[in-house]
Amino acid sequence: MAASSALSALQGRLLASFTNRLTLLRPTTAPHITASTSTSTTRPFSSSTPRPAGPPPGAAFHGGQPIRRSKRHQVDRDPKIKILDKALYKLKFVPPPLRMGRNRYLRHWTIHRAWLLFRRQQREARERELMQQYQSMANACEALRTMRGPGLRDEGYLYRVAMEKKGVYRHGGVPIEYARMQTETPAREAWNHDWKR
Repeated sequence: MAASSALSALQGRLLASFTNRLTLLRPTTAPHITASTSTSTTRPFSSSTPRPAGPPPGAAFHGGQPIRRSKRHQVDRDPKIKILDKALYKLKFVPPPLRMGRNRYLRHWTIHRAWLLFRRQQREARERELMQQYQSMANACEALRTMRGPGLRDEGYLYRVAMEKKGVYRHGGVPIEYARMQTETPAREAWNHDWKR
């Protein structure tokens, strides 16, 4: 008997608190509300003062939406910075996980593994070809190093002359890699097609 009366008293207090909160949330028809009337409502389960609803002070809102610049007022950024942003912050959009049935998943997995196997075979074939070329160059350099030079030249003369690379880039020329100043980032315009001598 005492438990049911305590329960009904608790229900009454909760209902009173709920109706008080509802009156705070409902818009009033009065044209002006002072701060003293808004804080005078009873809040039985809270020891803090009520805060008015709405955006925090100083927030720039227009019609319930944050103010954004229109596209024509935005400053066009440098393409280098755009590329860096794409590389650093590329996880802005994460595609949803694939949802598929058992057979479709098995087909997808088989095709994916076959593609990885094909890519690995291509990579290994390319590495083998490069290794053979490197070994051939190393063998040719070793043969030049151990060979006697023409006439009275000593051993290794041909190797030293070959490593100097005189005349390879024409008389007094430089490799094409040094024709442009070395920079950390690429130029805005990679190649000037309108250039004329």
